[in-house]
Amino acid sequence: MWVRARAAVRRAKRTWTRRLREDAGMATAEYAVATVAACAFAALLYKVVTSDQVSAALESMIGKALNVSF
Repeated sequence: MWVRARAAVRRAKRTWTRRLREDAGMATAEYAVATVAACAFAALLYKVVTSDQVSAALESMIGKALNVSF
């Protein structure tokens, strides 16, 4: 019984070790894709926030917030 259990543990360990080695470079590629996507989203957000309509709306909201009487 113990012999089979040890053999099963060894097989599982080999399988996971092999899988981890095969995917070693995958994390770097995923980080690169995520970084490029985040930069693209930041550029899009910058364009939206600096547009005339959004800029005017933000200035209006800030002006109203500063002119509130207590």
